Amino acid sequence: MFESLSQRLSAVFDKLTGRGALSEADVTEALREVRVALLEADVALPVVKDFVARVKERAIGQEVVKSVSPGQMVVKIVHDELIATLGTEGVDLNLNAVPPAVILMVGLQGSGKTTTSGKLAVRLKKDKKKVLLASLDVYRPAAQQQLQILAGQADVGSLPIIMGEMPVAITKRALEMGRKEGFDVVILDTAGRLHIDEELMAEVAAVRDIAKPVETLLVTDAMIGQDAVTLAREFNEKVGVTGIVLTRVDGDARGGAALSMRAVTGRPIKFLGMGEKLDALEVFHPDRIAGRILGMGDVVSLVEKAMEHVDQDEAEKLAKRIEKGKFDLNDMLSQFKQVEKMGDLKGILGMMPGIGKMAAQLKDAKIDNKVVGRQKAIIQAMTLSERKNPDLIKASRKKRIASGAGVSVQDVNKLLKQYQQMADVMKKVGKMGQKGLMRHGLGGLMPPGMKFGR
Repeated sequence: MFESLSQRLSAVFDKLTGRGALSEADVTEALREVRVALLEADVALPVVKDFVARVKERAIGQEVVKSVSPGQMVVKIVHDELIATLGTEGVDLNLNAVPPAVILMVGLQGSGKTTTSGKLAVRLKKDKKKVLLASLDVYRPAAQQQLQILAGQADVGSLPIIMGEMPVAITKRALEMGRKEGFDVVILDTAGRLHIDEELMAEVAAVRDIAKPVETLLVTDAMIGQDAVTLAREFNEKVGVTGIVLTRVDGDARGGAALSMRAVTGRPIKFLGMGEKLDALEVFHPDRIAGRILGMGDVVSLVEKAMEHVDQDEAEKLAKRIEKGKFDLNDMLSQFKQVEKMGDLKGILGMMPGIGKMAAQLKDAKIDNKVVGRQKAIIQAMTLSERKNPDLIKASRKKRIASGAGVSVQDVNKLLKQYQQMADVMKKVGKMGQKGLMRHGLGGLMPPGMKFGR
């Protein structure tokens, strides 16, 4: 989401950190470029003015003048102020209420409320909560059925649909079912409109007065741009918002909505929707997002994602095989499956420090999430003996494998070459052992004539 903003800011800070002492004119020029970058990212003008003013006040002060590395200190100040703009820390859901705690989902039509309701149910279920989903959207065709299907996929409760029943009546029935059947949380998915109008606000307010939600989450598309400010302010003033969920964060949104909505409403961003899958809902951590914006990466989130999705038993089995210098195509298939579980490849790469500087190369590389699926298909088209002993795979077998996987022979050759490179590295790891690896470092794994870091 913050790709273009990250690139612009990285370019600005590269100029600053490449210098020794910084004059006030240097800082002013850099902040002028920061201001333009934020405006181009669709951050609201009042938010930009306030942000730049705060940074400038600190950046021309004593903490920069006396700093050993003035350029780095300016970057740190911008980082600190980004965190302050986004919210100093992540804010969890407040479910402290006599069960069932009610969560009201509000927003415009097409913002992703229904899908987010399903994602939130999955997240709460992991926390051992018994969840009931209820759709109040009686206007959009098949909206209620869509939520019912999502509830089935998430394996949570769903309020039975009664055709013709209106939102207030549905709310009362959902609360009654929630109490009678011992649900911990009831999620009410309200109807949206294509734009804000009095009818929409009156209906949501009526539902709110009956449901008395502990959380009212404004769900909004991260790609909405400048309209985010108006939307957030209207919903907050008319309905009362406790938190914000940004959806389609994995798209090419400029990121301004995240910075603007938090600053304008004073309400925390609580979740980010990172894809269509029901587990693609991330907790919003301001410090980590600030790190991503400034190209520092988000290693903590990357590790958490790996811990959540990587099968520890599989990892331990592979480690033992590598220690013995063994690595075959079955092991490679297992690795592909683990990577696939972690989700969008561009999203994973975006969490790595310094990746912003490689944005152009990544764009040229045209990273495609389907690549892993194709690579899996190629290995799965092989016989068990071929997977264990890839040397068996000659021309005729390659044709058969390509046909079975629906790819070209060249694709099979690419995969086998990739496998051979990985296998060579794994054999070296096995020969060197842990002590040897620590002594020689990653350079010891590189092919002859190649130095690590080039």
